[in-house]
Amino acid sequence: MMEQRLSIITLGVADLAPARRFYTEGLGWRASAQSQKTIVFIPLNGFVLSLYERSALVEDAFGKEAAQKHRAAAESAAADSAAPNFTLAHNVRTVEEVAQTLQFAQKAGAKLIKKAQKVFWGGTSGYFADLDGFLWEVAHNPHAPLAANGDLRMDV
Repeated sequence: MMEQRLSIITLGVADLAPARRFYTEGLGWRASAQSQKTIVFIPLNGFVLSLYERSALVEDAFGKEAAQKHRAAAESAAADSAAPNFTLAHNVRTVEEVAQTLQFAQKAGAKLIKKAQKVFWGGTSGYFADLDGFLWEVAHNPHAPLAANGDLRMDV
């Protein structure tokens, strides 16, 4: 059986240097000392967010030929899609923190996608996109309060 655990989420970014600045200088997150010139590791609560150039990620996962095809496709408008395949979530402790966090991300260079608002499941959320268009939901969920250390606990 595979253990129920997530270790790393890797974002394939267009340009590593500005992505690193957005997350470290803009959002104020600290990169691990294990980060290198070609990859950035940002320890979070219980797992790691890594930033890796998209072309290198494609090559790592699918090989050089796929990476070459990806580069060619990325140069055309057809490579971009308006519909996300996934989102990342950052839960906060209070309703007020949703709007505050969205504003903070905007000041760091993020694009506001959806202002903080009440949502159908009883909480409050909004969205921003980072420099590479990765969508982050900022949410307050009154049904799943955060632990003192910021961990989101859900029973399985």
